[in-house]
Parts: sequence; structure tokens; C-alpha cells
Amino acid sequence: MHPHPAFRWEDRPAIRDLVRETGFGALFAATPDGPRVAHVPVVWLDDDTLGFHLARGNGLARHLDGATGLFNLQGPDAYVSPDWYGTGPDEVPTWNYVAVELEGRVSRTDEAGLVAILDAISHEQERRLAPKPEWTLGKVDPAKTAKLLTAIIGFRLDIQAWRGTLKLGQNKPDAARLSAADALETQGRRAMAALMRGAK
Repeated sequence: MHPHPAFRWEDRPAIRDLVRETGFGALFAATPDGPRVAHVPVVWLDDDTLGFHLARGNGLARHLDGATGLFNLQGPDAYVSPDWYGTGPDEVPTWNYVAVELEGRVSRTDEAGLVAILDAISHEQERRLAPKPEWTLGKVDPAKTAKLLTAIIGFRLDIQAWRGTLKLGQNKPDAARLSAADALETQGRRAMAALMRGAK
């Protein structure tokens, strides 16, 4: 994560909200074959635990139970031109971004835990599609569900370390930061512009 203390993000409820809203990221772990990454949908099982699943054939799946995992989520990001600050020629380009790293112990779930994770992920995503009727695993033929459950493995990440970064130009004068936010808005980078306007 970025070493500048102005960019350190320790607001756990806000981090949880970003993870919930995004619902997807990358899970890294060391294996005997070297470091590996899997791209996974995630859901909060409680305030300090993420649930996710992997295809049984994923090269990382057989190494995760009992391992240390690192979940990484990339939020909005944008290149910032030094011209946008309006503070003179001595500024340099930078990249503003939001990122989260959640580190902890990974454990494999049983089948009931896997079904609970699948149900929670689909519920979290389907509720956003209202008024469409919510899809549930219960709509699938039981024989097909049973086959699906043999092809994937459920996991929990019990988080022991939280690291967040909000690099939004907080180290710049307000006028310079807001000027850059306005420029990003004109470039269509609305999410980053809004975050920069709200930065303190």
C-alpha cells in the first residue's frame, strides 16, 4: 500500500462497504509452485470474514486450506496530469486510486458452507437487479446442483490485517485537488472526481 500516511485508510465500515459494493477481487497465496492468484466473487460472512469459492481445478484451490491469503480489491483509479493542479511547472504526474488489502487465514468450508456462500453471493448481486425476480440456487434442478457442488470448493478468509489506501490528492492544497477533480470529470472519470471532491 502507499507509504504516505495521508493516504492511509483505516475506516473498516467504509472498507466493508466498498468490498460489498464491488463484490469481486483477487486472492493471492504462496504455493509450492510459486505465488498464485485467483479472481473471485466475495461476500461478507461476518464483519471479519469473507466467503468465496473456486473451481476445484483452479491451481490455487488445493493449496489454500490453512494458508495465508491476501485479498486485493481495486477501486476507482485515474491518471492525474500535473497541468490540472494549476500550481505551476514543478508538479509531476501521478495516479490516484482506491485499494484494499485484506490478509488472513484461509479455511475450506464443508458443502453446507459452500451452499451458504453461493446463496449469499447470488442474493447480494440479484437484489441489485430488482424489480427482476431474484434468481436462487433453489431454481436449479437438484441433480445439476449436486454436480455443480462437486466442481467447486468454498473457502473462508478470516481477516487478521486490514490495509486500505485512499490516494485522492489529500497532500495537495484544496484548490489544486478540486481543480484536478474538475478536469477528471471532463474526462469521464466521475467516480474518482467525486472521491477527490470529498477527500479531507
